[in-house]
Amino acid sequence: MKHEADIESWLQLCLIKGVGDESIRRLLVAFGAPAAVLTAPVAALERIVGKSIAKHLKFGADPDRINVTIDWLRDPTNSIITLADSDYPSQLLNISDPPPLLYLKGRRELLNAPALAVVGSRNATPQGLSNAEAFAESISNAGICIISGMALGIDTAAHQGGLRGASASIAVVGTGLDIVYPARNHQLAHKLAKKGALISELPLGMPAIGRNFPRRNRIISGMSQGCLVVEAALRSGSLITARQALEQGREVLAIPGSIHSPLSKGCHALIKEGAKLVESTQDVLDELNYSAAQKNPSTNEPVDNELSNENTRLLMCLGHDVVDVDTLCVRSGLTVESVSAMLLTLELDGQIASLPGGCYQKITK
Repeated sequence: MKHEADIESWLQLCLIKGVGDESIRRLLVAFGAPAAVLTAPVAALERIVGKSIAKHLKFGADPDRINVTIDWLRDPTNSIITLADSDYPSQLLNISDPPPLLYLKGRRELLNAPALAVVGSRNATPQGLSNAEAFAESISNAGICIISGMALGIDTAAHQGGLRGASASIAVVGTGLDIVYPARNHQLAHKLAKKGALISELPLGMPAIGRNFPRRNRIISGMSQGCLVVEAALRSGSLITARQALEQGREVLAIPGSIHSPLSKGCHALIKEGAKLVESTQDVLDELNYSAAQKNPSTNEPVDNELSNENTRLLMCLGHDVVDVDTLCVRSGLTVESVSAMLLTLELDGQIASLPGGCYQKITK
């Protein structure tokens, strides 16, 4: 009963409109616990947070919001983690603005597991998606949990790879945990809740609001030992996460790509600024000073599947950059008809991917 009363007092404090995280932390430092804050005299509150916020505190939280959350907690997979909780992520305690309260759906024990943030573009290339999934699975098998933001693109691929590995995956979302955003990731959210975890600092019912997503990125990087950027344009939100990781004293790593790809320029910029250039899982483990208990075969250099001589020749002509059919005809000396037929075979075999504008890209597995 005492635990339930404690949770309710935390909710009564954290769900008051107009009282932000910084004010809550200052009040907790001054008074020690939410219950003490809620019963403190107005004059004492004003000395800590000023008249306006003290007024909000005395007005209190909407009881309906508290009751909805209490009902949500009746599901055994749901829980609330507070700054006073022994399970609160220890890594987050070291950042400048840790959230006073976290909503959790899934495995509580993952909160303090070794973790790596894997982030990147929502509009990733097929190769970028393949890289994110393969690296995440291999790193997860090495004993490191994968953390990302459940966005489409690289985030989704990273979660899928992490869940296939031994150490699962955590999604830090920018909505309340009773909302799945984007809706296309409903099945992924279900898998994360069952095998991994979903986390939010936002109250139940909070919809997808743009300003909340950059802010949640500090939790993604803050819970992690490092941040791996797979694909990112120069103005990508992933670079915000990477720079927050740097400010938090975390390692920043990036996978390079083609010099012609806009989605590689963000990674290249990070590498120029000192991020670790990553070509293999072992590069990640070395940078994190992490020794895997068992080496996973997926850490080895990838090799191509066996193909016919003609298809192999065309694959070599394709190289690793995006290329169109006309260029392939020039490089290979083959007709448009022959090249088109071979490209279809290679695409069905999963060796290449077709891109907008009639272009193709080799997929390294």
